[in-house]
Amino acid sequence: MTDFTRIARKITLVLFAAQSLASAGFIAAATINPILGAKLASNRSLATLPTAVYLLSGALSASAWGYLMDRIGRRNGIALGLVIGVLGNILVLIAIESSSFLLVMVGLLMMGMTNSAVQLGRFAAAEVNPPDQRGRAISTVVLGGVIGTILARVLAVPVGDFAVSIGMDELAGAYITTLVLFAVASFLVFIGLRPDPREIGSEVAKQYPDSIPQGELRPISEILRQPAAITAVMAMVLGQVVMVAVMVITSLHMEDHQHNRSDIYSVISGHTFGMFAPSIISGWLLDKWGRGRMILIGSSLLLLSCIMAPLSPDVLPLGVALFLLGVGWNFCFVGGSTLLADQLSSVERSRTQGTNDLFVGLASAFISLSSGFIFDATSYTVMAIIAGMLSLVPLFMSIKFLRRSSLLPAA
Repeated sequence: MTDFTRIARKITLVLFAAQSLASAGFIAAATINPILGAKLASNRSLATLPTAVYLLSGALSASAWGYLMDRIGRRNGIALGLVIGVLGNILVLIAIESSSFLLVMVGLLMMGMTNSAVQLGRFAAAEVNPPDQRGRAISTVVLGGVIGTILARVLAVPVGDFAVSIGMDELAGAYITTLVLFAVASFLVFIGLRPDPREIGSEVAKQYPDSIPQGELRPISEILRQPAAITAVMAMVLGQVVMVAVMVITSLHMEDHQHNRSDIYSVISGHTFGMFAPSIISGWLLDKWGRGRMILIGSSLLLLSCIMAPLSPDVLPLGVALFLLGVGWNFCFVGGSTLLADQLSSVERSRTQGTNDLFVGLASAFISLSSGFIFDATSYTVMAIIAGMLSLVPLFMSIKFLRRSSLLPAA
C-alpha cells in the first residue's frame, strides 16, 4: 500500500467517524423538531417551520461553505461548521426553557449551517480517492449515518430522562445529545483530518488527468446543461424532497394516532437506518453497475414507499414504508453525488457541489414548510401522493440518461 493510499483511507475514515457523530445529533433533533414546533408555535400548521428554517439555512449556506472551504480548507471548514452547531444547540436549549419559538428557529438556523458543512464531507472523501473508488468513498462517509442512527436511538430517550431528572423539559434531551456529539466531532475533524483533503485532491487530479474534465473553469450554468450533471442534481434534489416530505410529517402523524415517544423514535430510526445502511453495498454497486442504474432503482423505491406509507398508521407498516423511503434516498443521493463528482475538475468541485447542495436545501426547505400546511389542511395521504408524483421525475430522467448512454435498450 502506498503512502498516498494510506492517507486517502485515513481521511475517509475520519470523515466517516465525524459523519457518524454528527448524523446521530441531526437524527435525534430531527425526530423532535416538529413536535417542539407544534408545542411552541401559535398555530399548529407552523409545526414544521423550525425544520424548514433548518433546511433553508443549510441550503443558503451550502454555496458559501463551498467557497470558504476552497480558501481555508476542508478540515477548517467542517470543524467550524460543527462549532456553529454547538452554539445553535445551546440556543435551542435556552429556547425550550423560555418557551421561545423564535429562539428555537435561530438555533436551528445555526444547526442547518452545520449540516451543510458536514454534508460536503462526502465530496472531500471523493476527491482524495482514485476515480474507480469514488463511489465507495462517498458511500463510506454516508454509511456513518448507520452509526448515527444507532447512537441517536440509544441515547435520545435516556438523555431525555436525564433532562427531566434535572428539571428540564424531556424534549431538551435530544438537543443535549446533539450538542455533545457535535463538540466531539469538531475535535475529531480538527485533529484527525490531516493533511487537508484539498491538498490530496489536487494530487489525485494530477495522477488521473483523464478522469476529470480539462480546460478552463466552466460556469455552473454550462456544467448543468450536461445531461449527466443535470440528472445527478435532480436525483439529489428530488430524492431529498420526497424523503423530507414524508419523513418530516410522520412524527406528527404518529402523535395524532397516540403512539408513544419510543415508537416514534423507532420508526424514524428505522427510516434513518434505511437512509444509511445501504451504503455498505451502494458504493460497490455504483462502481460496478453504474450511477444511472442506481438512481433508477432509488427513485423507484421512493415511489413504492410513498404508496405504502399512508396505507396503515400502525408501527410495523409505517416502519417498513419509512425504511424503504430511506433506501430510495440513499441510492439517489449517493448515485447523484458520485455522478456529479465524475463531471467536475478539481477547481470546479467545491463551488459546484456547494451550489448543488444549495438547490437540495432550498427544495427540501420549501417542501418541509409546505408539508405542515398541507398536513394540517388535508391529510398524511395527500402528502404521500404529492411526494410520490415528485419521485417520478428522477425516475424518468434516469431512464432517459441510461438510454442516451446506451445502457438500456431504446424500446
